[in-house]
Amino acid sequence: MGAQGVRAEDAHVEGTLASGATYVMDVPAGWNGTVLLFSHGFRPRGAPNPAQNVTDAATRGLLLKDGYALIGSSYATTGWAVEHAVPDQLATLDAFTERFGAARRTLAWGQSYGGLVTTRIAERHAGRVDGTLSVCGLVHGGVANWNNTLDPVFALKALLAPDAAIPLAGFPDRATATAAAGALSGVVAEAQNSAAGRARIALAAALHNIPGWNDPSQSRPAPTDWAAQQANQYTAVRGLLATAAFSWRQDTETLAGGNSSWNTGVDYTRMLRASSAYEEVKGLYKAAGRSLTDDLRTLNETPRLKADRPAVDWMSRTSAFTGRLTKPQLTLHTTGDALVPVQTESAYLRAATAGGSRHLLRQAYVDNAGHCTFSPAEQLAALGTLEHRVDTGRWGDTGAAALNSRAAQADPTTPARFTAYRPAVYPRPYDLAHPGDAYRP
Repeated sequence: MGAQGVRAEDAHVEGTLASGATYVMDVPAGWNGTVLLFSHGFRPRGAPNPAQNVTDAATRGLLLKDGYALIGSSYATTGWAVEHAVPDQLATLDAFTERFGAARRTLAWGQSYGGLVTTRIAERHAGRVDGTLSVCGLVHGGVANWNNTLDPVFALKALLAPDAAIPLAGFPDRATATAAAGALSGVVAEAQNSAAGRARIALAAALHNIPGWNDPSQSRPAPTDWAAQQANQYTAVRGLLATAAFSWRQDTETLAGGNSSWNTGVDYTRMLRASSAYEEVKGLYKAAGRSLTDDLRTLNETPRLKADRPAVDWMSRTSAFTGRLTKPQLTLHTTGDALVPVQTESAYLRAATAGGSRHLLRQAYVDNAGHCTFSPAEQLAALGTLEHRVDTGRWGDTGAAALNSRAAQADPTTPARFTAYRPAVYPRPYDLAHPGDAYRP
């Protein structure tokens, strides 16, 4: 039955692909002809790996009510699984077409790491989709992601535990990574007890652009309440040490065949000055009576980490972007994201501008703390905006007021918090449109 057919009842289908990945499909009786291909976020090695076709249950209900078909797969492997994720997603689309017929319109969307998967589909398989939506996505790409994940832990070790034997990359196994995470976490916990330690933790957080309000459960600090902002950042730093900076990195190094990150040639003074948290760091150093200049000198004089060239090549080949879009893409990000900071959007705008496709890209921002903490109304507004662009060939008004109006119409029961926002530059961009980004040890 094709997109114009009418089903007698809703359909829920689960199955297994040739790769071993599973898929799930929900097709309402009144299917409107549009299929939404959803790419889920990062799942560390050993984590449960079910198929997923939407962000959350409330958004699922609204989309099905509006007639959309929802499809998505697990990926054949967990961890940094982009080499499997894209083929598995496209195979799921094939399975949908075989069972339900060709869709009138196909939109791919993805959340967090799934935003990277979706953007890879957008750049390399544009013929399979009509438009794409990245939600809180890693649109800066894999090389940039792992480089900038290195920066805060490098600063923490250099300033708080310079003589400790704590490896930051090149982990031979999970146990080594776990031990390193535990050791540095203990150092950071002790440092949080002093004004000088808190200032240094804030410096490290600023290198990753970790915002001072990054969890919806936190109170939102005043713009110059540096102490409250640092307390919120400390929680996020502890989370980074427990996940991405060590164990997730080790998972990824296993796939890449080595360490794909480096900080040779990085000027941390310049990076800090461009950070969204620069004023906070200056304020905390002044309150602690410590010299920020001296700590930056120490940081810049600390021996650097080199990458393994084959691992850089693998990460660049599989997970870096060209910035060349041929179909419209909308990106959506909260302003208070600690895990995938909002500045990643600046990185993809840079790539798309150099790649000649800036006119196909629109970026929208939600004034909220947390990673992927969007309301159903905001997600439907984003999808509706992309669908309008696909249907009309024009973006129309994508300002905050227009998006909030669209969100309120889509679901008046959940918040609409779109805001006019311009993120700071991404500290260490890497894309295939800028040859100067290449690794030089």
